[in-house]
Amino acid sequence: MRRDQLEHAIRTACQIIGRSEVIVVGSQSILGTFDERDLPVAATMSLEIDVLPIADTAEETARLADQIEGIAGEFSPFEDLHGSSIDGVDLSTSVLPDGWRDRLVRVSNPNTAAPGGTPIFTGWCLDKEDLCVAKLCAFREKDREFVGALIEARLVDPAVIAERLGCVDGIHQRSARSAAEWLISWRPPQA
Repeated sequence: MRRDQLEHAIRTACQIIGRSEVIVVGSQSILGTFDERDLPVAATMSLEIDVLPIADTAEETARLADQIEGIAGEFSPFEDLHGSSIDGVDLSTSVLPDGWRDRLVRVSNPNTAAPGGTPIFTGWCLDKEDLCVAKLCAFREKDREFVGALIEARLVDPAVIAERLGCVDGIHQRSARSAAEWLISWRPPQA
């Protein structure tokens, strides 16, 4: 995935739900911090953009997420046309550390604007280490490979990730401990 594809997804998601801002919580939120040319291949492989609508209630968030998914999700005309899909998600999708909202990375530029140049929509992407916390708490092989590639490329700080793993909600502490153990034992793949 490329940064321009992320920007297009932000614009599209905002237009679908009639809102000026969304939060990108999946792996492609790394493109809020880095250009794809600066990232290892393992960090840009996903063709799905996980978008969390910003709403006042969990119910409204879920409704808007379903709206995004229905129009631009997997197997949609949007995916057929652009080669990527936008998955509408809710707050239960990612395990995030305390303070994550204060560290969001803003993506808002002419590429996120509606046709004609206004309005310019905003995508708030997870901070790179907060993203790694979410990926490691999910603990799927692809998530560990994603984080490992970022560590190996020295694009994220394992000490910050470890610290933030200790700041997830209590109900997620077990997965955070497993993630922390993996982080301590992580070694780059042998060539």
